[in-house]
Amino acid sequence: MFNRTISQNLKKNGISWVRRLSSQPKAKSRSFRGHKVGFVVVGVTGGLYFANDSFRNGVNHLVLTGERVGVVTLATMKCFKYYSTVLTKNFDSKEEYYKELDETHKRAALVTLDALRTNGGIYIKLGQHVSAMTYLLPKEWTETMIPLQDECPKSSLTDIKAMFEKDTGEKFDEVFSSIDEEPIGVASLAQVHIGTLRNSEEKVAIKFQHPSLQEFVPLDILLTKTVFDLMAKVFPDYSLTWLSDELQSSIYVELDFQNEAKNAIKTAEYFKKFQKQTALRIPKVIEAHKRVLILEYVPGGRLDDLKFIDSHNISRSEVSSCLSHTFNNMIFTPDVSLHCDPHGGNLAIRPLDHKKNGHNFEIVLYDHGLYRDIPLQMKRDYAHFWLAMLDNDTTKMKVYAKRVAGITDKQFPLFAAAITGRDIDHALSGKVHTQREDSEIDRMHQALLSEGLVYDLMGLLSHIPRIVLLILKTNDLTRFLDEALQNPLGLQRTFLILASYCAKTVYYEQKEDSQKLRGLSWLRSTISLNFAYYKRVSQLWIYDLLVLVRGHI
Repeated sequence: MFNRTISQNLKKNGISWVRRLSSQPKAKSRSFRGHKVGFVVVGVTGGLYFANDSFRNGVNHLVLTGERVGVVTLATMKCFKYYSTVLTKNFDSKEEYYKELDETHKRAALVTLDALRTNGGIYIKLGQHVSAMTYLLPKEWTETMIPLQDECPKSSLTDIKAMFEKDTGEKFDEVFSSIDEEPIGVASLAQVHIGTLRNSEEKVAIKFQHPSLQEFVPLDILLTKTVFDLMAKVFPDYSLTWLSDELQSSIYVELDFQNEAKNAIKTAEYFKKFQKQTALRIPKVIEAHKRVLILEYVPGGRLDDLKFIDSHNISRSEVSSCLSHTFNNMIFTPDVSLHCDPHGGNLAIRPLDHKKNGHNFEIVLYDHGLYRDIPLQMKRDYAHFWLAMLDNDTTKMKVYAKRVAGITDKQFPLFAAAITGRDIDHALSGKVHTQREDSEIDRMHQALLSEGLVYDLMGLLSHIPRIVLLILKTNDLTRFLDEALQNPLGLQRTFLILASYCAKTVYYEQKEDSQKLRGLSWLRSTISLNFAYYKRVSQLWIYDLLVLVRGHI
């Protein structure tokens, strides 16, 4: 019989899913004096509500707080009831169990989707995270959450203008001569409008934080953490507390647009010298406040809009190459921070009339709110890990997986699959550079469910460092974009670019060590290091030369 362990957990934790309201005693008759007191209280309360802004705002806040708590509580109880039913039920066959479990996933996901839409704000962001976790969660969950990527509720321009004037101390109409009523983009935390500056008549993009977030983010963080903690208690094998912890640690950073402005300026300055490799364009920061960011207006098409790309004669393989150079540079180069949210909405392709730095396009990178600094030693260990992966050297892979994320030998196969986005066979056989087929994705989902790997994966992710989780997330998002481009050259060039950055990182690490040597030892070490480095880099040069000869670049 199935589900004995889960059933024991449920019984051990003893949670009652539905509580009936106890019958209330009949009210005693009240005296006329009691009625008078009641009328006075109601009258005073009503008077305060309509006459006193602070009192009215306080009452409204309490009402809205109750509504938000109610939405989360009801959805949580429903989902727990669904899962408790299927996970404590005995089935005659695995097929019957998995069929009903899939149906339960779908029902719970739909209930959750409705709750996330109702509350909005960071709940939308949480749903977007879930939709991207294809390597971990059942497709019934990830596919159900996909609409949240484009369905973020917008704030009214009236509320936005009031927030702007409160935060900046300036009159909205004195700063902008015009502004489009409809935003060009709405995200979970902010929306962007096109406007014109009054003092220069420059067309700009203005990013406004949703005004309601300031009021409810602390409550929403608490509710999210409570739900995930409860999930971990009831379903210890399905712990996702690391997801709520990451949301809690990053949300306040993302909500500070002055911090975002600093990240954008720093990144733009750094990548000036890598335009040939990256074609990267970061909109110039004009003015920054905590909840308002005024930027240079730099429009473009979506990176996954293949018709747009092809209609402007832009090479998909070139775009893929530039993406690889950009994010590998961030991950492996010392003292360079990593943009941790490179999803499709934060990147655009901008056609150019004339080639610039060898490209007829620019890749525009938006939303610089979430960056992380990867420790130098982690960058180096991560580079060693990937070189061992590409060389199919399992022994070295295990050594550096332990250094990067504290991975044990038992956890290693699953970690290799998670970090590459491939099934275990591909991850451990040196075939990560081959194209991922739909059949492989189906096998991965089936293995997670039928072989119990989902428990192991959740346990693994709950213990590895958060910075590694963000690297995994960035890997997933860039892999998704690369696959969406349908690069005619496949993944081989992508991994050769990765290998060149890894080789460079390892080269400089070993060069530091060799400087401690003297005489012939130093000479032998230097020759060996240079040979290993140029051997790696030359593979990319030779590959590009062959492709150029064949006319594919």
